[in-house]
Amino acid sequence: MSGLQQFILPDLLTGCPLKDGTNPYYREAGADSRAWINSFHIFANRKRADFVQGLNELLCSHAYCYTGYEQFRTTCDFVNVLFVVDEISDEQTGKDARNTCFSFAEAMRNPDSDDQSVVARITREFRARLVRLAGSNNLQRFIKLCEDYTRCVVREAELREAGEVLSTEEFIPLRRNNSAVLLCFSLIECALGVDLPDEMYKNPTFMKAYWAACDHVCWANDVYSYNVEQSKGQSGNNVVTVLMNDRNISLQEACDVVGVHCQQFVDDYLSARDELRATVGGDASRVVEAMGNWIIGNVEWSFESPRYFGHEHDEVKRTLTLTLRPSEAPEEVDSDSDCDSE
Repeated sequence: MSGLQQFILPDLLTGCPLKDGTNPYYREAGADSRAWINSFHIFANRKRADFVQGLNELLCSHAYCYTGYEQFRTTCDFVNVLFVVDEISDEQTGKDARNTCFSFAEAMRNPDSDDQSVVARITREFRARLVRLAGSNNLQRFIKLCEDYTRCVVREAELREAGEVLSTEEFIPLRRNNSAVLLCFSLIECALGVDLPDEMYKNPTFMKAYWAACDHVCWANDVYSYNVEQSKGQSGNNVVTVLMNDRNISLQEACDVVGVHCQQFVDDYLSARDELRATVGGDASRVVEAMGNWIIGNVEWSFESPRYFGHEHDEVKRTLTLTLRPSEAPEEVDSDSDCDSE
């Protein structure tokens, strides 16, 4: 055991004054959403376990702690749809990922489209729930973000197939979109019952908070998920890998860089939030405030769920110490890659 490499995760809680919360409808709406996804019989073997143990609905409980049942159920459904698209496309070539993503994006654009794929069926049902709650501006932006998301997921698959790792500068805009964080932020308006004008997304203060919150969620997720991803040979779409490759630094140094950046993201978010509250207020401030729930909620959920740290998640939260996992054999990784995307 002494020969195994250990590394220390950055402490993303101490320097973050944001308060975490959970949604009172978590168990009820979460169970309903999970049952809905399971009714499509998509996952087999390990992937079904990943779906159950990942506790996607618990992430929503932290990130959308302020909503009623219907709004919260909608966020759970969407995050579970994303899990389906992500799990299917993660093991596909660029061509196959393009087909999966096209099914998702087309079903969001056109509710009458039907290519007979399970992705399209799930997406159409989610869309029907969303349109009951989303304002017209919000819905149009959401659909556009779906298109951006799918384009970047396809690009991710192409890079994975080619074994290519982007530079940090190239990676950041790709990660902002293929992470789906911007889509989850778009759901904030739906969850709050507001419909911001498009002009607000050109406001420099609003956008400073928006990008800072987005980047924090992306970078935190990457540093927490890196160990699992590298063991599966799927770490190319991760800022830790990008930093190591781009700067020629060690794993520990890359984790430390993530910590420094995440603290700056928090500081930028807080300053923009306070400035927006003083100058604009209203619905825009409510939306930005809710982005803060994503920042702190994503961190807390990562240590509460076994998704990244297994049954030792409480101990990892206490020590921030991880042992680098050995690479999984191909048959271990692919033994149940029969997700039915047709």
